[in-house]
Amino acid sequence: MNLRCEFQIEVGGRQVVLGARTLIMGVLNVTPDSFSDGGRYLDPDRAVERGIELARQGADWIDVGGESTRPGAQPVAVEEELRRVMPVIRALHGKLRRVPISIDTTKAEVAQQALDAGASILNDVSGLRFDCHLAEVARRSAAPLILMHMRGRPATMQQQPFPRDIWSSLANGFETSIRRALAAGVKRSQLILDPGLGFGKSRRQNYQILAGLAKLRDLRLPVLVGASRKSFVQAIVAGEGLDPSPSRRRMRPYWLIAGSHGREITRRHGSEQMNSALLSAGDAAAVVAAILGGAHIVRAHDPAAILPAVRIADAVLAASHGRIP
Repeated sequence: MNLRCEFQIEVGGRQVVLGARTLIMGVLNVTPDSFSDGGRYLDPDRAVERGIELARQGADWIDVGGESTRPGAQPVAVEEELRRVMPVIRALHGKLRRVPISIDTTKAEVAQQALDAGASILNDVSGLRFDCHLAEVARRSAAPLILMHMRGRPATMQQQPFPRDIWSSLANGFETSIRRALAAGVKRSQLILDPGLGFGKSRRQNYQILAGLAKLRDLRLPVLVGASRKSFVQAIVAGEGLDPSPSRRRMRPYWLIAGSHGREITRRHGSEQMNSALLSAGDAAAVVAAILGGAHIVRAHDPAAILPAVRIADAVLAASHGRIP
């Protein structure tokens, strides 16, 4: 088993050790169209309540996003994104003084205003490909900058041909993102990498990344993994294989709902939903795989559901190296 390297990073003026235990980043989408919880927290008061609940459930960081990045999602104007996220960030900053807030955005203007309102982490799913000025915001603020790997844009990322070699794609993408960050003056010690599961990858490639996550150790940076509620997890839980069948490719992504035999598929109002217990079990399994592969941070919509799995995985890591978690 690979030893998970430890890194020190500054978050909101405090030194944080990444790797001593796995941190959980709680997902708070204030959007009408995110793939999992779109529309549930558009109201700022409900969003703030949910953010507090995420912290109570065990989230170490709260990641606030005002623009959906689900497959097929269209861009949102800066003004609309700000309208969605700013009241939530301000309120959470006042109520959760010791829980860092991350802003999930690809726009420098949104990033800057979010930092001014109390956010202390920048999460850029484009890896600095959409707005190069975001790196300058990170440099001025000294905020941690999460660089995610994504091919294309959300609107088209699952429609274009997938890369032949996912590891070459990751290496090239991260090399470009890291180079742009360092050229702008961002300290390497403030960078975090996210391989972007589900973003321009096939189902098999997502599992290849999980299986070979330790390869990212060569980049000598902490790693964040987000598999929560994604369709590549749902599909395997539903009994599918690593490669979708031709007929399944033509269908919309589905959610499984367990019947008496745990295999029943049901459509509701034109969509399908997965039984929450089965979904949580799939998410927990993906989280364990990520942690044992070396992930320092895992991103989750439901921290309480994966917290036991996180603790078990951390205990396994600690036991394998004679440490106490």
